[in-house]
Amino acid sequence: MATERNGGDGMSAVRRAWLRELGVEKLWNLPGTAAPAAVPEVAPVGPEPVAPNPAQEPVAAVAAVDPDRAEPVAAVQEIPVREMPAPAAMPVDPEQAWAALQDEVRDCMACGLCKGRTQTVFGTGSPKARWLLVGEAPGEQEDKQGAPFVGRSGKLLDSMLASIARSRQQDVFIANVIKCRPPGNRDPLPEEVARCSPYLMRQISLINPEMILVLGRFAAQTLLETDARIGSLRGKVHSLSVSGRQVPVVVSYHPAYLLRSPAEKIKAWQDLQLALSVGRARG
Repeated sequence: MATERNGGDGMSAVRRAWLRELGVEKLWNLPGTAAPAAVPEVAPVGPEPVAPNPAQEPVAAVAAVDPDRAEPVAAVQEIPVREMPAPAAMPVDPEQAWAALQDEVRDCMACGLCKGRTQTVFGTGSPKARWLLVGEAPGEQEDKQGAPFVGRSGKLLDSMLASIARSRQQDVFIANVIKCRPPGNRDPLPEEVARCSPYLMRQISLINPEMILVLGRFAAQTLLETDARIGSLRGKVHSLSVSGRQVPVVVSYHPAYLLRSPAEKIKAWQDLQLALSVGRARG
């Protein structure tokens, strides 16, 4: 979907209001197997960082695009994105603030998605997780179970994480941009993003992760405030400023897409290796 920008200044709404064919499947089913070749690095692509302006109108939905192929270059470039706005008033104690945010999301009726949901999907994992994974929105099974990334996509994601010694039970928190299921699993509408994504921003602020892994086109375009294709966003390290600290952001394909396009799984494995290398460099 093409990002619609405010005619006056070009700012987006999110600024304002938020892996048998190639052999890599075995790697994900057998954690600890040696990683494949080094990650290809791509030329930097992306917009200039722009400061958020919550007062402006929501960004329009971005049209679906086919993932493109990345071209290797000499180095990975770190791309600053923006400083997050201060979260809304929350309890000072982190545990109280987390509980209050969970209650707020559970009871949210800020947009029309509340009318068709079975329950909201706040996320799974520890609020003290080292990594934060961000997806798009709940699907049918997520809506029923109240957890993100379940079913075949969830099993694949769990295998991916296990292959790099990560799990949603311990050191990864998994959340979505949107907390309620859109009808028919369609892309969230601009106004739904504008009303719901601040919850994700507050989760990021409270977790303060060492790494953010963004899964899928929609989530990447929303969090990074861009309409760039996912093939041009992956293979490089972006950056998000959280409470004055720069947190690395790595983009990869959504597990559901990998189930449909298994030839792309090698690229997703490379993305995981990039995320690990950035984490080690920062540790």
